[in-house]
Amino acid sequence: MAYLVLARKYRPQRFEDVVKQDHITKALSNALTSGRLAHAILLSGPRGTGKTTIARILAKCVNCESGPTATPCNTCSSCLEITSGHAADVFEIDGASNNKVDNIREIRENAHYMPAHSPYKIYIIDEVHMLSDSAFNALLKILEEPPSHVKFFFATTEPNKIPITILSRCQRHDCRRVDIDAIIDHMAHLCQQEAIDISREALTIIGREADGSIRDALSLLDLVITSVSGPIGMEQIMDVLGGLDRQSLFEMSQAVFDRDAGKVIDIIDRLYDRGQHMVKLFSEFIEHFRNLLVVKLGGGPRILTNVPEFEQQAMHEQIREIPKIRINQILDQLFKEETSVRFSAQPRLAMEMAFFRILQMPPAVSIDTLIEKMDAFRKGFSEASAHVNSPGTVQKEYSGESELQKSAFNSAPAIPAIPTNISPGASPSSQPDIPVSKISEKDQPGYSTPGSEKKTSPGEEKEPDAVKESGPQKPFSSTPETDSATADPDEPAALSWKNILAVMALEQPSLKSCFSESTARKPAPDALDIAFTATQFNINFAQKPGNLDLLQSICNRYFGKEIKISFSPRLLETNTSRMKKKEARLLETEALSHPVVEEAMKLFNGKIVEIKLLQEA
Repeated sequence: MAYLVLARKYRPQRFEDVVKQDHITKALSNALTSGRLAHAILLSGPRGTGKTTIARILAKCVNCESGPTATPCNTCSSCLEITSGHAADVFEIDGASNNKVDNIREIRENAHYMPAHSPYKIYIIDEVHMLSDSAFNALLKILEEPPSHVKFFFATTEPNKIPITILSRCQRHDCRRVDIDAIIDHMAHLCQQEAIDISREALTIIGREADGSIRDALSLLDLVITSVSGPIGMEQIMDVLGGLDRQSLFEMSQAVFDRDAGKVIDIIDRLYDRGQHMVKLFSEFIEHFRNLLVVKLGGGPRILTNVPEFEQQAMHEQIREIPKIRINQILDQLFKEETSVRFSAQPRLAMEMAFFRILQMPPAVSIDTLIEKMDAFRKGFSEASAHVNSPGTVQKEYSGESELQKSAFNSAPAIPAIPTNISPGASPSSQPDIPVSKISEKDQPGYSTPGSEKKTSPGEEKEPDAVKESGPQKPFSSTPETDSATADPDEPAALSWKNILAVMALEQPSLKSCFSESTARKPAPDALDIAFTATQFNINFAQKPGNLDLLQSICNRYFGKEIKISFSPRLLETNTSRMKKKEARLLETEALSHPVVEEAMKLFNGKIVEIKLLQEA
């Protein structure tokens, strides 16, 4: 007798023998038992999952001499003829080669004749989606109202290509991919019956290559059995199939977690020498890291892809100390690199570069960790601000001060405190320059900050003559009381305005930048007229209620009385586009040097990629 391959020799002859399609076999058994079997049944699903096999078993159930029954006897003439493929009343048609309208017309004409010696005339059309549109149209009428002695059983791998008019006339059952453990168990059972000595690890390689198809698994097993004499292990399987051993997958994932570039190169080189296809190998790595992520997230064995039970524990051990965000980061990068590997002229080099980029990625930080760090930073920043603004505290160093604030503060003339031992004839230039400290408006009635004497170097810029003539000033308070005023009644407006800007730079840097090119004059003792660059942005920003209140408060404290503030925007000296660019540069500088931005960059080890200016409404 001629040799039969395992897929044919051990083809299921009863519903109980079908591997992992219980949802279909149970439904059809119930339909047969209750006498409610549909006249047209469509079986769809991946290749090698039992569609045609189920259709043949169903034909035996219908035409068995003891039937219709859910358990055919497989001994009567009808069952034996169907098993051998010679039944007179069961027509198995290949839809790919009989796809013309004439073929369907012939079926339609012959269907009206009674079966030869069976209860039903059965048409099994495999790959029914290959029929032409005309053939489907010819099939419609008889499929909707067939003779009582006719049954149609269709099988297809692509049900989406079947017209909806055909689908609506059929009872559809979808076959599922068979999980790897079921494939391994089925092959182990057949090998035991065939007296084949093969390890379970070797069967695992075959099961992975089968990709959920029982027929493919048995075909590969046949190939291995005929190629190897004696016991079959991992080495023999790798020589015959050239598949990827599981140990290499675990070694690669561990090398990536350890950021070991040398080990990664060694593994790729070893697999390349073994004849592995680089594109397929890269897909295997993606699938492996996907399974690791599923295990880390607590997914059950059912949703793992081609992972036998004995490997799941090894996965748990490997990722025990690896955060899930790291695995997700690696998997995401692998997907991004897949296209470059797939379409590269040198896929091996593309794969190596892809893993180099993965190894160089900085560790990912989870959202929870970021939020915790931001909360800690915000808390520390608030505590520092509260300490600075506490009563009686003299701030010697403002840690949150940006570089722009410091430069603005250092460039502005300091407000000197009144010395107790000043002589009437002393010149203001001989007095020490005292830096202005940040003022707490609520708690401090006045302030004066001590400072070390600072002599003017020959290279330093001198003050204007009007400023030189002005006398020393007193520290100003938060309330407009005349006897606590800082400004001298005869102090030039230019000096007063520079001192006010110095304080403004500490209290609100963005407002100070608005007046960076401004001047001031005193039209009256209790009035201050401010002229600044007349851009719409400056005008709108300065006149915001909060900004205007702050400016009013600083002026009142400085002059020690209620000051009437007016604005006189001066004409632009340059064109509008240049001023807008300058404005944008100022805002970008402010943003870059803002203390919160600086601290965030330091906290997250980041960098500024782009600064977008909000457009005015």
